[in-house]
Amino acid sequence: MVTPGPAHRAIADALGTRATLMAPLGPLTTYGVGGPAAVLVEVEGPGDLDDLRTALRDSDLSTLVIGRGSNLLVADAGFDGVAVHLGAGFASLTLPDRHAVGMGERALLTAGASLALPVLARRVADAGWSGLSWAVGVPGSVGGAVRMNAGGHGSDMAACLARYRWVDLLGDEGGTDDGARLAYGYRRSTVTASQVVLEAQLVVTPGSAEAEREAVASIVTWRREHQPGGANAGSVFTNPEGNSAGRLIDEAGLKGHRLGSAHVSEKHANFIQADKGGSADDVRALMEHVRGVVAARCGVTLEAEVRLLGFDGGKTGAMGASDSGARS
Repeated sequence: MVTPGPAHRAIADALGTRATLMAPLGPLTTYGVGGPAAVLVEVEGPGDLDDLRTALRDSDLSTLVIGRGSNLLVADAGFDGVAVHLGAGFASLTLPDRHAVGMGERALLTAGASLALPVLARRVADAGWSGLSWAVGVPGSVGGAVRMNAGGHGSDMAACLARYRWVDLLGDEGGTDDGARLAYGYRRSTVTASQVVLEAQLVVTPGSAEAEREAVASIVTWRREHQPGGANAGSVFTNPEGNSAGRLIDEAGLKGHRLGSAHVSEKHANFIQADKGGSADDVRALMEHVRGVVAARCGVTLEAEVRLLGFDGGKTGAMGASDSGARS
């Protein structure tokens, strides 16, 4: 288990009630399991962000921004660094002026980083704007979606993002940039762990509120029929080029396979479910077991889509102050 040291306590002292030592991270993730962060910082507005940047400048602790935790697995031992969580102060939504946009013309809305994607999709649909119905099927936040190029149902953030506003927690960089700066690929971008996406400007076009609501409802129905609910982080592995991770796992005979408090979903093999009160380490162990069996039986090495935080050898994306010069 992680243990706060002098550096953690110095940050907590500097930030007062905004920082909590040994704060549970599991409840901030869709898995609902895992250990604490040595320090968790809640950021509710620009002033909190400025104070956090000042506190981190003299620290060598790893830093990671956590959105809705829909693509994150935290080790049972926890995270020996600073976890940053954007609060409701970054959940705004500003829609375009409908009267200023003609049919077929593109317009921009502005969404705060902590706004949930399903909420964004529903509010945009209710207002009669088209282009973001796909987001109802992604259980993350706007900021997390910008960072990982989230997508589904025929679209993704790369197709919708015009500009984004960001700051670097460990340096002086920041501002508003075009989406092209992110060099988007499949579920990846150039955003680093210490760079905080604050808001996104997304492209929409005028549509019919009734038609958009129907599109949203159709996606929700499809997900309920084809994907499991409960404690999971969505797709565990990225799809290999020209193939499906779920199909490979199924072909390897692993659908329903259990290891401790974790099991491969019987509804969709690329989902790993965690039992309530279960172990994050069991989820990680099952991921490694699945990778090994699929490699042996199918000749394909699967790559994790879920970020692993606090595990030995896990690719967390957490950034330390000494790494700040390596950013794009």
